[in-house]
Amino acid sequence: MVHDAYGSPELLELRDIDPPAIDEDGVLVRVRAAGLQVGDCFGVRGAPFAMRLVSGLLRPRYGVPGFDLAGQVEAVGKSVKRFQPGDEVFGACRGSCAEFASTGENQLALKPANLTMEGAAALPTSALAALQGLRDTGSLRPGQKVLINGASGGVGTFAVQLAKAFGAEVTGVCSTANVELVRSLGADHVVDYTREDFARRGERYDLIFDNVENRSLSECRRALTPGGTLILNSGTGARGIEMLIRLVKPLVVSPFVRQKLRRYLSTPNHDDLVVLKQLVESGKLRPVVDRTFPLVETSEALLHIEGGHARGKVVVTL
Repeated sequence: MVHDAYGSPELLELRDIDPPAIDEDGVLVRVRAAGLQVGDCFGVRGAPFAMRLVSGLLRPRYGVPGFDLAGQVEAVGKSVKRFQPGDEVFGACRGSCAEFASTGENQLALKPANLTMEGAAALPTSALAALQGLRDTGSLRPGQKVLINGASGGVGTFAVQLAKAFGAEVTGVCSTANVELVRSLGADHVVDYTREDFARRGERYDLIFDNVENRSLSECRRALTPGGTLILNSGTGARGIEMLIRLVKPLVVSPFVRQKLRRYLSTPNHDDLVVLKQLVESGKLRPVVDRTFPLVETSEALLHIEGGHARGKVVVTL
């Protein structure tokens, strides 16, 4: 599925293109499933404008959406040691909404044995964002009280499970329709945001992992303990100068307060993908797949994500 210009996902069209080339440490994967996220919507629309620094300023350099995949290794570069043709793998790439995608050896791991291709494709970007946000940026410790805002979304569903696996007392925030889902993922407490505002409940948390940012910085800080940590994993709902302020303000304020206000970028790597694989195979982590779409309906899949009410992940199948 390809787009030659930025705009609506409806610009995507099914087209034959050449398979991507691989270098010495590259892996060519025959894609069986592609996990999608809001970042893919941004990439197709070319907005926020910062996305174009990666994808191309005026037009897409490689207009195939999709960062996450699961599939079978088709070919490997001569310096690749971990994989061989036929291996079932999952990981990150460029352009997973296609029959073939290429990526580096360090951005793949063997697929969890107890997952389908669709389930494995739902893991990489969102589960890595949750893992690296909680473990690395948040330095989460057993016994801490953690709140996950946006607990039923792509990153949030993983964050609830990972926080529990790390020994935290977890509160998830979601809508009425998703309360039972979030509870089934292991949350100790669930706040229905249509009935109650987590920032006004009077509870204090050691760590807030905010995937929505629908509350002001000051409101979130009131829900933190004096030395607590706020991890912001969104900010893209705004536009223009408002978005810039939302992205930068926590970083400016943080040095002057006891509380730690953090933004971060997650990075796909083999070692952390193996951590996810082990957590899945041990039963501590499972993907939540909202819907699957065939490749030809990639546009519909992206529009569904933009609607803002997907439970867990959306996956395209080939």
